[in-house]
Amino acid sequence: MILYELSAGSKNVSELCTALNIPQPSVSRHLKILRERGMVTTERRGTVVIYTLADVRLTQALDLLRAVMRDGLSKRAALVEAL
Repeated sequence: MILYELSAGSKNVSELCTALNIPQPSVSRHLKILRERGMVTTERRGTVVIYTLADVRLTQALDLLRAVMRDGLSKRAALVEAL
């Protein structure tokens, strides 16, 4: 959800917490991992760190993976119904 939120524009931790209704420690922990993986970039503006999506294709990739998972679940559900 953080990646999708950042696809709409750069935000700081507080803005992400508000937009996603997630506690600050959780958002910060996830951002650290995303930063380490090169999925988000940071820019310091005074005391505030601004997070930006590193590549717009990330959300496209997420959408594709979600579609693959949805199709797989649909196929499994059809098999269960057939039994």
